[in-house]
Amino acid sequence: MSDYDPNNIFAKILRGEIPCNKVYEDDFVLAFNDIHPQAPVHILVIPKGSYVSISDFGAKASAEEIKAFFDAVSKIAEEKGLSGDGFRTITNAGLNGGQEVPHFHLHILGGCRLGPMLTKMAA
Repeated sequence: MSDYDPNNIFAKILRGEIPCNKVYEDDFVLAFNDIHPQAPVHILVIPKGSYVSISDFGAKASAEEIKAFFDAVSKIAEEKGLSGDGFRTITNAGLNGGQEVPHFHLHILGGCRLGPMLTKMAA
């Protein structure tokens, strides 16, 4: 994934073409509940800028955008009561990382014990 696709589902959500169940928004970030949750709390956090992956975001976003993004993740975790018992954040990048939407996004998962991050590979 190298070029940003302005017709990806998150771009459409940002433009208001597709609804979402919003949990947080500021000038730089939108966060909403995942429509196929993998945990009791499963929130997607996306920057409002056109970034394909975390690498693209890190290379091209302003310091203000980067700070706002990670501040939002912390605020959301706190507001959802996840900070005490813990939570997981995941971002997938590229084909081998399992990225499905070519817009940088971070998953916040929590509300239960999540178990191991990956299934152990057979030797």
